[in-house]
Formats: sequence, structure tokens, C-alpha cells
Amino acid sequence: MRIGITCYPTYGGSGIVATELGMELAERGHEIHFITYANPIRLSAESPRLHYHEVEVTNYPLFQYPPYALALASRMAEVAESAKLDLLHVHYAIPHSISALLASQMFEGRLPFITTLHGTDVTLVGNDPSYFPITKFAIERSPGVTTISEYLRKRTIDVFGVKNAIRVIPNFVNCDLYQVVEDAALRADYASPHEKILMHLSNLRPVKRPLDCVRILARLVEHVPARLLIVGEGPERGAAESLARELGVEDRVEFLGKQLKVAPLLALADLFLLPSEMEGFGLAALEAMACGVPTVASNVGGVPELITHSVDGMLCPVGDIDTMAQACRDLLSDPERYKTVAGAARQTALTRFCASKIIPLYEDYYREIRATPPK
Repeated sequence: MRIGITCYPTYGGSGIVATELGMELAERGHEIHFITYANPIRLSAESPRLHYHEVEVTNYPLFQYPPYALALASRMAEVAESAKLDLLHVHYAIPHSISALLASQMFEGRLPFITTLHGTDVTLVGNDPSYFPITKFAIERSPGVTTISEYLRKRTIDVFGVKNAIRVIPNFVNCDLYQVVEDAALRADYASPHEKILMHLSNLRPVKRPLDCVRILARLVEHVPARLLIVGEGPERGAAESLARELGVEDRVEFLGKQLKVAPLLALADLFLLPSEMEGFGLAALEAMACGVPTVASNVGGVPELITHSVDGMLCPVGDIDTMAQACRDLLSDPERYKTVAGAARQTALTRFCASKIIPLYEDYYREIRATPPK
């Protein structure tokens, strides 16, 4: 199939999933065309079946804000015609699904498209009064709709009252790339042999609660020698740095910024921290689990569909720093239990969320939507 993919080409989970999906589909023989305003950050695989089409937005004095949604729709239509696309797959509802709808209408409905909802496009952006009507309209007019968790499917129906049949296709991980690796030399760059490594990976927005990671570390180091590595950039970085100084752990917290290759870093960790206020799924936790790293996470959203408490990770109430720190301490202080939970984390990734199991679900859905007559 010839598939157009649009996403936000940034470090957010939706863009990462879309990029990884495109690369996996190309490996399976499909022709993939990314259509967005910048090259997706993880689009690194060299393949003749992977193409990137930039969306250029003209800065015209009449427009206070560049009309990206319209430029995107035009570019989608251009690429669909020149590359003879079979369908579009857009990630994150606003504005991508509206642009896809416009592009489809330029083909009189003969260009089907699928909208994948990832979380904040439903729980935050789409629920905003300014965007609620257009988000609801976009979802209802999408020939196909998927969510990354059952939680998000139910949440979408509850919030928007849509009648669409929504398909749940969970996030996935390349289990060959993300695996258990012991790299003593690389680990020595970040911690001494007797120290444990905690890790957090996100876009450091408030909803991810990165400051909680610093607080957890401060509690934990009272009992266990540990360091915290924070991967990513975002608005909460400055506050997290200030908090580390305030709590006296600035020498134990290292900010690694944006990283293109996160698998080697995740494999260094002893525990992954996901204290988010809300998660549609928890992709970063899945990537850590595939590396045999247990996650201590908030018991919210779609996370319980990924992590089984006390089996392959730990689930705690949002903002309960003491409970999260104690969960870290319990795991790190009991080598046998840690080994069991770490092994179970890897097995969960292998048996339920490997790309080899999830990508065929998308392929089947593409064929189903293509075979459905336009309304």
C-alpha cells in the first residue's frame, strides 16, 4: 500500500509512534510518505520506501497566524495525487484530521483517512471549548478512528458522544532494538558501580510531572545510592533544575536533553519513572520495559493496560511521592524480586506489544477502511 502519514514531528509520543509506525510499515514493503512541517525526529531509517514531503506555510502580512491546516490539506492532496496514495493516516486530531478531511473532499471522498487519537488531543486540546466542536466533527467524519488504549476509546466516547466504531490498537515497540543490554562502559559515564540509575523520558510538560521524579530521588537517596537521568526538553526543565538544587540533589540529577537514540540509555536504567498526571498509554514505559527495566508509574489513564502492579512494574497514586519512593526502594533493595519484575517487564513487551504483533493490526485496518465505500 501507499500510505501518507501526518504527525507532529517532535518528541511527543504521538509523533514518535507515527514515525516508528511508518518505518515498520516500510520494512514490510509499504510505500510511506510523511507529510508534515519538519522531518520527524526519529525518521532515521534509510529506505527507498520512505519519503518526506515538507509542508511550507507562507507568512503573508494579512495573516496574524500562518494557516497551517490549509497548507497541510493542500500538501496532502498534492502528495496523494502525485504518489497515488491509497489512504492517509493522521496522528493527533487537531488540526491533522481536519486537514485530511479537506484533502479527502478534494478527491470527492475517494481518499480515505484514519485518525489516531493519542491522549491530550482528547483529554486537553479537544476538550477545550475553543476546539471541542471541531474536534468532535473531525472524529465523526473520519472514515476510521483508532485509539492507543481502551481507556482512551471510552474517554473519547464519553467526552464527545461520538457514534463511530473506534478501534483500539495499542502502542508498540521494536523488541529487537529495545532489549536487555549490559554496557558497563556507557553506564560508567553516568553512575558509579554502587549507584542505581533512575530515568525519566518525556517532553517535560507539566502533565508529565518531571518535578516528581526529582522529589522521588531525594526521598530514595536517604536509603539507596542513586542518580536520576532526565531525557528530553520542555517547559518544566528549569523548574526541575531549581528543585534539584533546593533539595540538595543537584549533583545526582543529570539532564541529557533531546536524544535521537534512546534505547541504549534506557537499557542503562535500573528503574523508569512515569509519574504523569495523565497518560493515554505510556510509550516511554513500554520502551523501558522492553529493555528489561521496571517502571514505577502513576495509576492513571491507559497505564494499567500496560503495567500490572507488582508483576512487571509498580502503580501508585498520582503525586504520592512517598509511595513512589518506597516502591523504588522496595524493588532496588530486593535483588531477587527485582530480577523477577524486570524479567516480567521484558516478557510483557515481547508477548503483547512487539511491533511484529501490532503492525499487522494496522495493516488489516487499512485494508478494511480502503474497502469501505465513501459516505
